[in-house]
Amino acid sequence: MSWLQLRIAVNKPEVEALEDAFLASGAVSVTLEDGADDPILEPGVGKTPLWNSLRVTGLYPSDIHTELAFQLLSENFSGQLQHWRWEILEDQPWETLWTEHYQPIQCGDKLWICPSWREPPNPDAVNLLLDPGLAFGSGTHPTTFLCLQWLDAQPLAGKTLIDFGCGSGILAIAALLLGAKHVIATDNDPQALLATRDNAQRNGLSEAQLSVCLPEQLHTEPVDIVLANILAGPLISLSEQLIELTAPKGKICLSGMIASQSEPLMAAYSEHFRFAPPLSREEWFCLTAEKFA
Repeated sequence: MSWLQLRIAVNKPEVEALEDAFLASGAVSVTLEDGADDPILEPGVGKTPLWNSLRVTGLYPSDIHTELAFQLLSENFSGQLQHWRWEILEDQPWETLWTEHYQPIQCGDKLWICPSWREPPNPDAVNLLLDPGLAFGSGTHPTTFLCLQWLDAQPLAGKTLIDFGCGSGILAIAALLLGAKHVIATDNDPQALLATRDNAQRNGLSEAQLSVCLPEQLHTEPVDIVLANILAGPLISLSEQLIELTAPKGKICLSGMIASQSEPLMAAYSEHFRFAPPLSREEWFCLTAEKFA
């Protein structure tokens, strides 16, 4: 079974209230982690964390209505919700298993995703060296793999792109290695922005090629291609912004939905885009489209 998780940054006095709000919104579990890298050991079961800044994560089934869950959480929490992010939870605990079991992945004809500590199996391929850290996007999850396959088949030379919800930066970096001129990577999780910068440096990319920013700092002219590998709820609520960010005759790649969510998602964009047949892998779907002139 696949899961979704909602991660929110919070200060220590608000932790218990946020835990209660998570459970009231339908979360099946809630976990806490240090939000500021304080050198303090995690407390025992039933004890209050000593950290001053924390990240609280609620776990939900994959078919949860994300907008409704977030609304319920907001109604049950009186504090300020900061740096929140919905994520797809990979099928395995990838944060730890990555270094133990991850193998290079071929994504299309040219592109390979390779762990940064291993020699690429095909030195002549387009090899993306990756260490995701704590950010989503290792290439193993179907939603990411579908986007990478689609990018591999696109003529990207000289193109400008936006990676909305960049996670580890895997899509933004892949686009640049495949010939794109410039990519803007944006995410509301500061950890994701750090991971993206680290992975860009690992692949020899300059700041002139890859710009990294929070969504509220995203001020740009429309681009040739918009990538958004997030979830169906946010993709619908962000539709107006993502439509505006896509240039006429530009393309959009939307990933992170299951089959039942594809139709309402396409409906939010169909006035402005002509959709290609959907791409699918396991239970997950990826939608691609070209914007009308």
